[in-house]
Amino acid sequence: MSVELRDMKLAIVASQHRSLRQAAQTLNIRQSTLSRRLRDMEYRLGAELFERTNGGTRPTVAGVEFLVAARRILSETETALHNLKARSRGENGRLTIGVYASPSTGNMYANFVEHHRRFADVEVHTFDGNHERLLAALAGGVVDVAVMTKCRSGWDDRVLPLWSERVIVALPERHPLSRSRAIRWIELANERILLPQRGPGQELERLLMIKLRGASPQRILHQDAALDSLLSLVGADYGALLILEGATGVRYDGVVYREVCDDDGPTRLNFMAYWREANGNPTLGPFLAMLRERYPDLSVEAGPA
Repeated sequence: MSVELRDMKLAIVASQHRSLRQAAQTLNIRQSTLSRRLRDMEYRLGAELFERTNGGTRPTVAGVEFLVAARRILSETETALHNLKARSRGENGRLTIGVYASPSTGNMYANFVEHHRRFADVEVHTFDGNHERLLAALAGGVVDVAVMTKCRSGWDDRVLPLWSERVIVALPERHPLSRSRAIRWIELANERILLPQRGPGQELERLLMIKLRGASPQRILHQDAALDSLLSLVGADYGALLILEGATGVRYDGVVYREVCDDDGPTRLNFMAYWREANGNPTLGPFLAMLRERYPDLSVEAGPA
């Protein structure tokens, strides 16, 4: 015994109109065709679904039970098909994003907001780490895409240039340098520098050593702690903290942010998106398309008009 979904739909429409003629008009089929298909379905089920009288067509007791089940089956089927189509278009599912630096403000935060606006049914998970940890997570399929600065390690898969962020120093509000709108690298030579071991800490330390040109900070204090804990240390005057611009959305009493400058202006680090071409997660494509829309790769030469 088998009943097709289309036959269930015919039975439901017939029950709604109580008239095979009106139901056939709604379905845009001949009345004789509708009547025959209902009879065939009843024969396959071994039960009379409709009572046919001169006054119209009404469901029998068995027919009412069948119609309740048919409506549930059709609803569940439509929901499943809708979800399947949405998943294939990347409109729902799970997307894991490798995050290199705090996204409390700036471009990364704006991308989270925009992505959620467009794809509210996609479940986004984040995975923090430095270059090495995020590249390993990409290779192992733990994350779908990593957004981080240009890494020195070789990466032979897909890359998309994105935005740049300024290097920022967080200072105690009462620190003499806080009176300046911008801090030159050499001014950090005599400071105690706090550096996170997570995320961009190693890169910022290398950059500090290069910019100081042989001079050394008073002391570098490596910290395996989250941003809020690091800012509390800054507020308590344990040292100055090097961060990237995206972290400045976190406000902490007694702490001020100042950009760090070279001779030609603020020091910036370029961000890129890294992913594997072989990644088959449907949610990845729409996220990358959004990034391409918001940050077109101007390094690609335009083709002929």
